[in-house]
Amino acid sequence: MKLIKTVDAVGKVLCHDLTQIIVGVTKDARFRKGHIVQEEDIPVLLSMGKEHLYVWEMQEGMLHEDDGARILCEACENAFMERSAIKEGKIELKATTEGVLEIDTARLLAINSLEKVMIATRVNHSVVHIGDKLAGMRVIPLIIESGHMEKVSCIANAENPLLSIHPFSIKDCTLLVTGSEVSKDLIIDTFSPVVEQKLQEVGVAVTKKIYTGDDQSYIRECIKHAVSDGASMVLCTGGMSVDPDDRTPGAIKDSGAKIVTYGSPVLPGAMFLVSFIDEVPVLGLPGCVMYAKRTVFDLALPRIVARIPLTSEDIARWGNGGLCLQCPVCHFPNCNFGMGGI
Repeated sequence: MKLIKTVDAVGKVLCHDLTQIIVGVTKDARFRKGHIVQEEDIPVLLSMGKEHLYVWEMQEGMLHEDDGARILCEACENAFMERSAIKEGKIELKATTEGVLEIDTARLLAINSLEKVMIATRVNHSVVHIGDKLAGMRVIPLIIESGHMEKVSCIANAENPLLSIHPFSIKDCTLLVTGSEVSKDLIIDTFSPVVEQKLQEVGVAVTKKIYTGDDQSYIRECIKHAVSDGASMVLCTGGMSVDPDDRTPGAIKDSGAKIVTYGSPVLPGAMFLVSFIDEVPVLGLPGCVMYAKRTVFDLALPRIVARIPLTSEDIARWGNGGLCLQCPVCHFPNCNFGMGGI
């Protein structure tokens, strides 16, 4: 830290905030710590009674906090993102599309473990919309060793940023509504309206709906025809338990689908089934999706629609946080449901 005359301070970095008081108008920091003094700042500083200033002496091998923030931002910024202007040494990233945010959590931890630097993000696999904040980053001190920031760059890898947004890419779906009681008009279909609403939230339209009843062979053929006709996703509602009339799991298996998992460590949603025929997701939705506000379907759907690979291990991790507390006022996704397995 060095004391110099204000008139000689152009290009120098302030060591502390400088408050400007205008009676009846404002009392606030006019210049923040870390501000690089500009020519036009000199008259303002003198009007504030600042004849002298404490400034940092920039030495070779040291970087200003703004330069450090840019390096951190470059470590994170990817397609479908835009950065904010630097304010008080901090940069934020925002989404320019709708989709699912994916984070390389191992490398994020490695950078945040370096000390003197920080990157704060949304939770991994969050659904994001245009304009949503994704991350904020800054260096902790006012100036930082360039060698320290080189460690960040080595971890980050400019060709493979820490953050990525996978836009929602599945736009259509075939919905197979099982249950003879529905196909015979004995009860009103209350399942598909719930599913259609959840699909709308991620930009998917139901282009074909078939009431299949409980005939396993018919459900199987409907799945196969839907895929061959070009459906991007097939959802089968209900018929997922061990009841002898519940034929959906067997029909999905007989269709030739590759089963990722039948069963999940999530409540509501233990009888959830995920499978694929080639690249087409074929999902079996348990009855809880119809009546519970949030279930395993809400955890899986965004990732599937964004075509993020979903493995049996991914689903197994959802057990940590997989118990929905069914709060009187639901705050999902701003709660712990499913967040432990991210």
